[in-house]
Amino acid sequence: MALNTSQDFSLTRTAMKAELLDADTELKLAYAWRDERDEASLHRLITAYMRLAISMASKFKRYGAPMNDLIQEAGLGLMKAADKFDPDRGVRFSTYAVWWIKASIQDHVMRNWSMVRTGSTSSQKSLFFNMRRVQARLEREAAAQGETLDRHQLRQLISTEIGVPLHDVEMMEGRLSGSDYSLNATQSAEDEGREWIDALEDNSAQAAERVEDSHDTAQLREWLLLALGALNDREQFIVRERKLRDTPRTLESLGQELSLSKERVRQLEAAAFTKMRKSLEMQSQEVFHFLT
Repeated sequence: MALNTSQDFSLTRTAMKAELLDADTELKLAYAWRDERDEASLHRLITAYMRLAISMASKFKRYGAPMNDLIQEAGLGLMKAADKFDPDRGVRFSTYAVWWIKASIQDHVMRNWSMVRTGSTSSQKSLFFNMRRVQARLEREAAAQGETLDRHQLRQLISTEIGVPLHDVEMMEGRLSGSDYSLNATQSAEDEGREWIDALEDNSAQAAERVEDSHDTAQLREWLLLALGALNDREQFIVRERKLRDTPRTLESLGQELSLSKERVRQLEAAAFTKMRKSLEMQSQEVFHFLT
């Protein structure tokens, strides 16, 4: 559940008043949580660095996400960092936590930017958060030199600058160029304007086609039942086990059950299919050609 505005301000004030941990205290708290699962130490560690999480969350306000949601995601990243932090590595917790906080916020922003997934690879994430800044800088530099970059040149420069494939730049440019639109929105301002969804082609089968397919399926089923009824009990059993099961049985397993060799079962199967083909040919020349 997202925090409301009053909770947001309260949390921010609390974070600003939290203690500043020195390196030794931070290390003791980290060891207490890792080795003893001391929740009081975990709470103290997270509370002390919540101001860091809030500060990082504020840098992502320009992406349109509510500030309280960003703070919540930053807090989740901070908790993940605390849970995975190894004090034996000799680095400050704040240095380690920055990566987890940033990753949590970025994932939230990208998940909520559009109903269409914006991107999941490292190159796509780098583009999402850096493309506009890099593009603006490249355009300023070109303008300072009296040059004008066309769209293709600009995309190539962005691709080189960020180190991502050109097609990723083209894809992300389209993602960032506009927001989502509802298919139920009208195409004009008129009250009776047609919705955009009405303009989509319906690729599903029409009523006449469905009736025809249903009739053909019923007719084919009737023919197959008649052909199957022309077989003796042993032949029907082999056909059902070999062709009508979700997982067809092997010739060897049927031979063991019927006390026959695998080759004999194969011969009986072939003979049964020959009988069925003759029966189907008598019923309908069309279905006979279809099955052969």
